[in-house]
Amino acid sequence: MTPGPRGAAHRCELSSDVFRGAVSVEPGEGGLVPARLPGWARARVDDPFMRMTSAQAAGVRLAVRTAASVIEVDYRGARMVASEDAAIPPSRWEVTVGSECVGGADAVATGRAVFAFDQPERARTLTGPATTVRIDVGGGGVERDLEVWVPYTDVVEVVAVRADRPIRAAGPRAAPRWVHYGSSISHGYTADSTLGTWPVIAARRVGVQLTSLAFSGSAMLDGFIARVIRDLPAEVISVKAGINIVSADAMRRRTFAPALHAFLDTIRDGHPRTPIVVASPIWCEPVEERAGPTYEDPDLPYPWQRTRGTAEDVRQGKLSLRVVREETARVVAARGDDALVAVDGLTLYSGRDAERMPLPDNLHPGPDVHALIGERWSSQVLEPVLQEYALHRE
Repeated sequence: MTPGPRGAAHRCELSSDVFRGAVSVEPGEGGLVPARLPGWARARVDDPFMRMTSAQAAGVRLAVRTAASVIEVDYRGARMVASEDAAIPPSRWEVTVGSECVGGADAVATGRAVFAFDQPERARTLTGPATTVRIDVGGGGVERDLEVWVPYTDVVEVVAVRADRPIRAAGPRAAPRWVHYGSSISHGYTADSTLGTWPVIAARRVGVQLTSLAFSGSAMLDGFIARVIRDLPAEVISVKAGINIVSADAMRRRTFAPALHAFLDTIRDGHPRTPIVVASPIWCEPVEERAGPTYEDPDLPYPWQRTRGTAEDVRQGKLSLRVVREETARVVAARGDDALVAVDGLTLYSGRDAERMPLPDNLHPGPDVHALIGERWSSQVLEPVLQEYALHRE
């Protein structure tokens, strides 16, 4: 679809005020780019996969006020694919009013973020022309605050926002701000859409404002990410780390606990009394009792994760998920911080859950498990934290 008005002649003034869930908003080729890391932090990223996944707009939305029944967004998008000639799957845009989804549409990005794990040095982003997504949002001429959720899968530059009635940036929300750090499981990998990712499900259920610092394959307790969280406004913060560290065989028992302590120390420098939730990993059979690294089985016609590590490796000091859960609980207890909340990942998704709701690739949640984790996080984690610390949601 080429850009241009189709009965949506009223243009929204584009500014950083339109965006929610972005850490910074920066000029692009002809529009604005919502970024989940500021420029100084992006300069710290040496890993090509993290450069691409951190650029994806997970949890980002456009906040507008209008009586329109149709909204159009002109944008330049790039979707991660394995090669320059790979087919680009459609990406889902969705619009909400409060807790209700009032419209959605699929669009195909014209750009490619090319990345293959066997050739990471050849990673590159190929931009394309602007395209338009048109979304019917109903409404009957009643002015409402709408949030247009950008696909979590895409790198996006917003060129223009239009509607069939006057449209402007929505005013600020008074709801508590929740900053969440995590892996591909939190980023949303294999979810059907942004609204189907578990952090968005949880945030919408309890009425908090999400900023997602979840980066596929990259929740490694990097110090510069802790500095980003330290400097962000937040009423609730959560840290969910472990699966990437084990899957990459990136740390040992000796180094994990000090890294988690240092990450929390940095956050506390900017948030001395803000409640921080520290969650250990959900169930993942290959590395429950064995070390990483994990790999995708090349002999199967479908994605399936296995591990090259062993239980003996764990006895020699490598990490399994069981060890990570033990060390995470030990770190939280040792800190003596009454605003620090420990969550065992097995209360969110356990081996018993896996028997009836298996992970499609033996590592990442499917849509059903995203929904389960989102419901459990909202009721078992966010609700109690909001009540304990008298944080008033919308």
